[in-house]
Amino acid sequence: MKVKSLYVAATNQHVGKTTSTLGLASVFKRKGINIGYCKPVGQRYLDLENIRVDKDTLLFADLLGFELDPRLHSPVILGGGTTTAYLDDPTQFHFREAIRHAEQQLCNAHDFVIYEGTGHPGVGSIVDLSNADVAKMVEAAVIMIVEGGIGSTIDRLNVSMAMFREQQVPILGVIVNKVIPEKLDKIRHYVGEKLSHMQLPLLGVMPYDEALAYPIISTICEAINGTVIQNIDQIERQVEDIMAGSLIDINRVKASKNILLVVGADRVNSALHKIDLLSQVNDLDQSPLAGIVATGEGEINEQSMSYIANHRIPLIRTHLDTYGSVIKISKIEVKINLHTPWKIKRAIDLIESSIQVQQIIDSMQISSRR
Repeated sequence: MKVKSLYVAATNQHVGKTTSTLGLASVFKRKGINIGYCKPVGQRYLDLENIRVDKDTLLFADLLGFELDPRLHSPVILGGGTTTAYLDDPTQFHFREAIRHAEQQLCNAHDFVIYEGTGHPGVGSIVDLSNADVAKMVEAAVIMIVEGGIGSTIDRLNVSMAMFREQQVPILGVIVNKVIPEKLDKIRHYVGEKLSHMQLPLLGVMPYDEALAYPIISTICEAINGTVIQNIDQIERQVEDIMAGSLIDINRVKASKNILLVVGADRVNSALHKIDLLSQVNDLDQSPLAGIVATGEGEINEQSMSYIANHRIPLIRTHLDTYGSVIKISKIEVKINLHTPWKIKRAIDLIESSIQVQQIIDSMQISSRR
């Protein structure tokens, strides 16, 4: 099939659309393809100098090296109140015209355009811009991202594909993401077999990578409505484990790194004293802590603040209690972004090693103008 665009969709949120789109775009670029990017319909946005852009566009502007133009790269933003305003008077909105303008400009300027979908396939339907609507509008072939499994994966895939079938949008293939590494061969065999019966290519199976699920301190601070009161320049540290102040033990201090200590402010001093002693006993050169969340009321003494300063540990204060903080932290949906360069590199590596990128290029007859 000769098409000039690819639409990356998914069965539901947080399956890996951004990660997959990022990896694919990077690999296409490395192969000499002049690649364009667009997030046609965005929900999570930033206000930059009186313009709104979807957060993901900033990441791709940096990766692909283009000058961000909201009219091209983020043409529709569904901000608060947009859907009800649209229902009240659709004639006041020109969403389709905006997307078509972006599509025409990007296709003229690039060998190939990759579109990143939003949420599950039905997102945007309220304003007549479901993922299937948009994919048809820009005449794109679709890659579906599904989460690892067998029965549930195929069930969700079938439901999700119904909207695209209805619009007669071509499905290029399926990528299975977040597969437990020990089950890669099993998933590849059984899901691949079922997809073959459905006449859908399996483009690749990507393992679940724990590192991609690690949050960073700034995300945690936002989730608990906290304030960084020490070492604010360290808030992009990644967190690999969470430890409550009441559960400090020698084995975790020895075995773990990048720990987030969540402890009542009135217990920070005793918790840090214990961690410091255990570190010295085990000859640890660096503190195992990536950050500290001090909850509730309480004073932190000079000795503790000296430890925090010496090890450059970001300290967050929050009015939430310890239990409330841990619950909010556990519900964080970790997103790849400019502040997580190790995740960007890992996402690209996963695509290169797990996905049949050349098969995609051959299927779509993509060629470079160079």
